[in-house]
Amino acid sequence: MMDGASAIPRGDRIMKQKEDTTQEKDRYSYPSRETSFEHDEESYSFSDCSYSTSYSARPILKPSIRRGKHIIRPYRLPHSLMRCVCLGVFSALILFVFALFRVTLIHTFIKPIEIRLPEDELALRPHQWESFPFLARYYGGIRTLISKTNNVPEYPREEAEEKRENTKTPSSTTVTGEKRGPQNSSIIFDPYPNYTSPEYIQKYGSKQDCSLDTLGKVSIPHLHHYNGIPEGFPDPIIGSNELLGIEDNICFDRFGRLGPYGLGYGLNAGGSGAGLEGDRSGIEVIWENTPPVDFRHVNWADAQDRCISINQHRFPELPTPRTDRFRTLPIARGYKCEQSGRGEGPVNVTFGTSRLQRTAFIIRTWHDFQYNGETIMFLRSLISELSLMSGGEYMVHFLIHVKDDNLQIWSDDEVYDRILQNALPEEFQGMGTLWSERQMGLIYGGLEEKFVRNLPVHGVYRSTFMPLQYFAHQHPEYDFYWNWEMDIRYTGHWYHLLDKLSEWSKKQPRKGLWERSSRFYVPAVHGSWDDFRQLVRVQTETGTNRLPNIWSALKKDQQKGHQPEAFRGDKPIWGPERPTAEQDILKVDDEGIPPIKYEKDKYEWGVGEDADLIVLNPLYDPEGTTWLLKDDVTGYEKGSGHPPRRASIITASRLSRKLLQTMHRETSLKRHSMFSEMWPATVCLHHGFKAVYAPHSVYIDRLWPPAYLESIFNGGKNGASGGGRMSIFGDGEHNFRGTTWFYATGHAPNLWNRWLGYKVNNDGGEEFELANDGRMCLPPMLLHPVKEVNLIVESGGR
Repeated sequence: MMDGASAIPRGDRIMKQKEDTTQEKDRYSYPSRETSFEHDEESYSFSDCSYSTSYSARPILKPSIRRGKHIIRPYRLPHSLMRCVCLGVFSALILFVFALFRVTLIHTFIKPIEIRLPEDELALRPHQWESFPFLARYYGGIRTLISKTNNVPEYPREEAEEKRENTKTPSSTTVTGEKRGPQNSSIIFDPYPNYTSPEYIQKYGSKQDCSLDTLGKVSIPHLHHYNGIPEGFPDPIIGSNELLGIEDNICFDRFGRLGPYGLGYGLNAGGSGAGLEGDRSGIEVIWENTPPVDFRHVNWADAQDRCISINQHRFPELPTPRTDRFRTLPIARGYKCEQSGRGEGPVNVTFGTSRLQRTAFIIRTWHDFQYNGETIMFLRSLISELSLMSGGEYMVHFLIHVKDDNLQIWSDDEVYDRILQNALPEEFQGMGTLWSERQMGLIYGGLEEKFVRNLPVHGVYRSTFMPLQYFAHQHPEYDFYWNWEMDIRYTGHWYHLLDKLSEWSKKQPRKGLWERSSRFYVPAVHGSWDDFRQLVRVQTETGTNRLPNIWSALKKDQQKGHQPEAFRGDKPIWGPERPTAEQDILKVDDEGIPPIKYEKDKYEWGVGEDADLIVLNPLYDPEGTTWLLKDDVTGYEKGSGHPPRRASIITASRLSRKLLQTMHRETSLKRHSMFSEMWPATVCLHHGFKAVYAPHSVYIDRLWPPAYLESIFNGGKNGASGGGRMSIFGDGEHNFRGTTWFYATGHAPNLWNRWLGYKVNNDGGEEFELANDGRMCLPPMLLHPVKEVNLIVESGGR
């Protein structure tokens, strides 16, 4: 009998054995999800080896378990869910494109709905400076005068506190109204050279006195001033008259300043009829030696012509003028009188070894300007102090803009004469010159027209200097030309101001001049002028850590593909900075080519050289600023960017004949022009001419921290006023509102009106002066703008 094993066929037994082997292998091997690739290989080798030996040869003990690294596999969304997600994203994209297309159609064909918010919601947060308290001692009077050396200024506070600590007995130096009253008389202010000294006569010849009448009997009274300033009067926060050589330990009241020109006596006596009430103590001394002038019988054009005629030996010979009105911009009668008077000069005169330079003082006005009593006194002071009392060193002209281009002033002599006669008050007849924008368009034809701010390139707003440069081209007898505005006032003496500005600018060395002129000089922060000069040198060479410098460096490096450096200096300007495009370069004679390298110059080049441009605000770089008009550049190639530029806000400035001739050639030959306040400074930059910012005294009406003020006003690149987005010129111009010198200030007109004895914001006035310190007394300061001052005129013969 066969046993169980033998009863099973041999093939079935082999299959049974293989199944048992497979089960045994699965029992002792690792699962596939928990083993590494090497373990799987070992398992496969083991199973393969099991077939090469008998089942009984297998070991009885289990092999040791080897645990591998656990692998976490990402979860995969089901395909059905993934299809839904993709469909949703695609649908969203379609809807987004449709929405953009719909918005475009709405803005193109449908007028948008205007949304008006209440005015109270539109009110902006006040500026930081508006939180500073007002200063009060600007309005001190003649009863509290004190020497400036003993004065403790109300502002800046740091200097005031230091000075107060150093003053041992303040009460002994303070002069109150009770101790000192109107018995302190004013004295004559005479800033002119000693015309009778042997040294002056030997150099320039004898100066002949000028009068208002043909007989030589009517003269203008001299200005009167007081020594000292009102107690506590603030110091200027920007600039320094002392630095320029302008006497600032004196002050002028309204009668000492404007009394010689009609203030303080009535209409029946030929005066203005204003200033007849209020504090009039001590004013009789003004007319003590020279009686008041009856201005009803004065013709200033004739007086100027006679003055230059009798002093012609002190000046170079005049060229023969042209006569065509359209092309020459003739002065109404000036040249006729000058030429006729050439042979009528005095017989007994002494000729000097040198000749004086002649300067034209150009007052910019328009044909329908309304002249009031205050404006007329301002104009009388200019002609008297600059022209008559100097013996003809200055000649005052009115450059009159005819705004109506339809007036046929160039084709009809009668129309020309009528417009010219009606454009000026009777006493100034014969001093005017007409011009129009249409005339400039014909003379300077071919300029690129972009209508920046919807204004023409030949217009007075964008090209203020265009008629002046043509005037200089047709009248080359002057060495310099002052461009002046009708809304500028000065509490001091005009000749003293312009003479000191000229002298100081002539002394300035070329080295570092552009860099110094690009900054506001703040004495309370910068210290002395020498300290300021060294500070500017360091800032230029090494840069500063101010944000504008960081941004400027970053912008330039990003354009060049380089890594930005946080702080870097500027390359100092040394000689001409030419335009970037070769076709824009116009070379002229007598350009400012440096005679020596910058590093070797010891602040010598330029000393004794007359400035081609004198401005009264910094010459800043408009590149990178928020100034709206920085891109008003006409005729230049701009493929590689704008040409290098400079600008100075407010067009009041002195320009040399060389500069104006170069500007004329740039416009006529190269078709170049820029916005008014960029054009003269940029031409100087391109040709290496000498341009100077004269830091005259500027006052402010609030208690600014000096260091904060300096950081705002010099907030541009590397401590300059421009060259960066944080420059004050542009969005930051609101900071000028409390100053005495800018195109939109509130402090300047307030000071002028209070000084005249009128109430401002219900403060001041005649009663206030009589009850307190007396009438105001101001040191020499420029004020701009001052518009539409209406004098209180009273009839009477006093």
